[in-house]
Amino acid sequence: MLQRTRIWLKRTAIVAILALIVLLGLRVALTERGPDLALWHTWVPEELSESQLDRTDWAGYLQNEQKIFAEMKLNVSDKLQQTDPETYNRYAEHSPVYPGHFATDWNRSYIMMPQGKPRGAVVLLHGLTDSPYSLRHFAEDYRQHGYVAVAIRLPGHGTVPAALTSVEWEEWMAATRLAVREARKLAPDGTPLQIVGFSNGGALAMKYALDALEDPALAAPSRLILISPMIGVSSYARYAGLAGLPSVFPAFARSAWLSILPEFNPFKYNSFPVKAARQSWLLTSALQTQLHRDQASHLLDKLPPVLTFQSVADATVSTPAVVRGLYNLLPANGSELVLFDINQSVQLSPLMRSSARHAAEHLLPPPPRRYTTTLVTNAPAKSNIEVANSTAAGSTEIRSTPLGLNYPPDVYSLSHVALPFPLTDSLYGRTPTRPGEFGVSFGSLTPRGERAVLMVSLDTLMRQSSNPFFPWMLERVNATLR
Repeated sequence: MLQRTRIWLKRTAIVAILALIVLLGLRVALTERGPDLALWHTWVPEELSESQLDRTDWAGYLQNEQKIFAEMKLNVSDKLQQTDPETYNRYAEHSPVYPGHFATDWNRSYIMMPQGKPRGAVVLLHGLTDSPYSLRHFAEDYRQHGYVAVAIRLPGHGTVPAALTSVEWEEWMAATRLAVREARKLAPDGTPLQIVGFSNGGALAMKYALDALEDPALAAPSRLILISPMIGVSSYARYAGLAGLPSVFPAFARSAWLSILPEFNPFKYNSFPVKAARQSWLLTSALQTQLHRDQASHLLDKLPPVLTFQSVADATVSTPAVVRGLYNLLPANGSELVLFDINQSVQLSPLMRSSARHAAEHLLPPPPRRYTTTLVTNAPAKSNIEVANSTAAGSTEIRSTPLGLNYPPDVYSLSHVALPFPLTDSLYGRTPTRPGEFGVSFGSLTPRGERAVLMVSLDTLMRQSSNPFFPWMLERVNATLR
């Protein structure tokens, strides 16, 4: 019996190894058919380590950031041929999307100071492959309300996508602690401290708040504002590291990338390395473990209120995870979840998947709940009138409030990336007030034509990139400042 078990285990191991070899071979074959790596895929800047981030201050971080940007120009931009036919290349100095030509390079960390003495502080944490640009409208709004706004460029971001091939999620957490230290230094003790987190930054904000419950040395936030938070990601991300295994051999370096695309966005990477997917999964896994542990120990009872804005249609993070992996664990502490439904009145409705049309109906547990819920949706369903249907914590009654804001008739939903940008945003807005500010206005493009003509897929250009309900979102955030 023991001998037969050993034989069975040996055969199983052989089959598993052969299967892995076949899969890795297919992975190599797939990536080798893709585009070549460019300088921004191979040059890796030297960011501060986790321990260095915990020891340095804001000035020290900016000094190293300036060094990185100078080295990027030397090792990437200065080595590009000026005859490069690509007009939109964020690393080419002659390109209209070259960030160095803008009045403000929003790839860099920044602080916005209010007039007079700050009445509070906010730390803003951008998303994965993103930059501090993504939360600049929130930063300006907080500044106008008397708050000092600290927006840090998280390690690995704002420079070259290759930077994400060497960064660890613990370094993002250390940068978060650094930004909070600076915010607390700039605002008087006893004043409110809020943290705004977008996507991956939402996971960082949430984890920092949990860490602060356990470590009195960390300044505790008074409220969290989460936008499309990365509470859960695709289970594929757990195994993303396997996709990069062939890259240990230099000949198969392209295997370290899940996508290799032209870099035409001045404030966000298009290419995406395997390691970034792996780090996002490790971060969300650590967050989920901590949330469940703190709920079991009742430490979660001390968590400050959380206000979250989330689209029911989100192809980047898991919307159900926001409900089940976060809100269903929260205590009755004044938290609220705001969900943006799809546009039920759009003429494309017959082409929609049934699961998308009815997504909002199946997301939430039945009331009463320990948190307030608000669903932004059409009322009645086929009209173009948008309302906010709110159910207070502990209640079953729905209170409906007209917004006075509507979906554009050709927009069938929001998206993961749309929420933090108004329709007037210069880069992503549908109706930009300053369309030439950053060389291109992606949100106003309406491309039509044949496939395989453009350098990128139509999905990249047609994804909804701005939020018609942004003014209402700001009103909801501002209500927390009173």
